[in-house]
Amino acid sequence: MRLALVPRELAAETVADLLHHNMIVRNAKISRSEEIVLIPVNEAGEKYCISIGLKVIEGETHGRKDESPHRLIQKALDLPEEKMRLLPHKWELFGDLAIIRLDERLREHEEEIGRAYAKALGVSSVCVDRGGVKGEFRQPTVDLIYGETSESVRLENGILYKMDVCKLMFASGNVDERARMGELDCKGEIIVDMFAGIGYFTLPLAKYTGAEMVYACEKNPVAFKYLQDNIRLNDVTGKVCPVLGDNRSLPLAGIADRVVMGYLKGTRDFLWKGFELVAPGGVIHFHETYNVKEMPHALTRDLTLSSGGREYKVETLREVKSFAPSVSHYVADIKVYD
Repeated sequence: MRLALVPRELAAETVADLLHHNMIVRNAKISRSEEIVLIPVNEAGEKYCISIGLKVIEGETHGRKDESPHRLIQKALDLPEEKMRLLPHKWELFGDLAIIRLDERLREHEEEIGRAYAKALGVSSVCVDRGGVKGEFRQPTVDLIYGETSESVRLENGILYKMDVCKLMFASGNVDERARMGELDCKGEIIVDMFAGIGYFTLPLAKYTGAEMVYACEKNPVAFKYLQDNIRLNDVTGKVCPVLGDNRSLPLAGIADRVVMGYLKGTRDFLWKGFELVAPGGVIHFHETYNVKEMPHALTRDLTLSSGGREYKVETLREVKSFAPSVSHYVADIKVYD
């Protein structure tokens, strides 16, 4: 049996990724030690793991009981039936931690619930998402209820994303868009990522597309610190220039072959800067939320107001995901001609 050797802090996300692509031998046991997790993989899984830098060895495995994590969680807890029914059936994995939402009626049991979820999901930490964001930088309302740290590393499409989930939000719903950025042909291009965050789009662009340089601008000092960490983790130091500050102050007029505007709810207010940064023949990838009933007219209005009279064409317009009732997250690829 071929076994992928995965660092424990990356195990939960790696398992989810391999399962999604049907690359795990499902009737075999995943073995764990303090530092390494051994994941039984098929031929496709072996090739994928090697391609993202993981070691694969030959080893023995044993059969396992096919028992759901939720069932294991229930068996580990001694709670009244009415509270058992409140336990969440869904969670989000970020590296070696899990994020769950809990009913307020379970608050007094949070530590034991966190311990049960950690054991069943094979993670070291569990956090609770209270819902909502606060402040200019939209800090999530997330608390650590089990484990020693809320910082972890997520593996996604061969990219490592490190951050503290109690301090920053990770847009897990944008996984397809991050993958798409990594599949673009940007050979020799100069790219400006106006809202870089921890490197959501910067990293796949720098690592996979052949870009000459990505200028990654981020205003939040916490996110910027993780952006710098992630540049080193993904070995793209020579291909990314991180810039701390307001993107409206970037002195890069007309330099960009490609501009990425991966922000939401207010990105339209920065469109003029995107048009200022992009060179003739370049492309702007513009993200924004719109009322679905107002599209595409609302997008045309915003582009007309922000283009400064430059000639452009919306080459593609995609709905990324639903954002709220009658509101969706869209991304437009805009070609600028002059």
